Amino acid sequence: MADGQLIKVLLADDHPVVREGLIAMLESADGITVIGEAGSGEEAVVQADVLRPDVILLDLRMGGMDGVAATRNILGRLPGSKVVILTTYEDDTDILRAVEAGAAGYLLKGSSRQELIGAVQGAARGETVLTPSLAGKLFRARTPVQPALSERECAALRLVGQGLTNAEIGDQLFISEATVKTYLLRCFRKLGVSDRTAAVMTALERGLLS
Repeated sequence: MADGQLIKVLLADDHPVVREGLIAMLESADGITVIGEAGSGEEAVVQADVLRPDVILLDLRMGGMDGVAATRNILGRLPGSKVVILTTYEDDTDILRAVEAGAAGYLLKGSSRQELIGAVQGAARGETVLTPSLAGKLFRARTPVQPALSERECAALRLVGQGLTNAEIGDQLFISEATVKTYLLRCFRKLGVSDRTAAVMTALERGLLS
């Protein structure tokens, strides 16, 4: 946005009292104007279409269409708008769903006036805004946990994939059959599976045997 241009905000929350408080905080800041409010996700989509706001503050959990679905709908119509999810929930999955839907930020309703205003200003500039306490949660949610299979465990699984028996795998790796069984049991535990075929398939899907 150009310097000095008013940031037009649409606010959606299904609690009127919450909307009033947020609007009062936003309107107290220079350079921000609230051009509309909505009490549901469906209403937010319609209002966004009509009002063309720069930033949309969306409650995550509303009756009917939730904030994530509303985010997808709004950005499908207005890709230039920025959506910031405002919620009381800190669940990792909710944060990831919102970000994957295209939200520019995720703030807790307990955020200070300064944090709220800063988030709106940052989103309008094209920045990703996130309540500091949620940054670690988002990183964890977006980082898949990969089991650390040892080289020997991977070697045993590759030979399982070739159809070899435990005895044959032992011969190939110059270890006892009992050690092969130990390796495979470790693989089962790390991969969350209970048999040889599932272990090989899961390891392949996760790129552990490449």
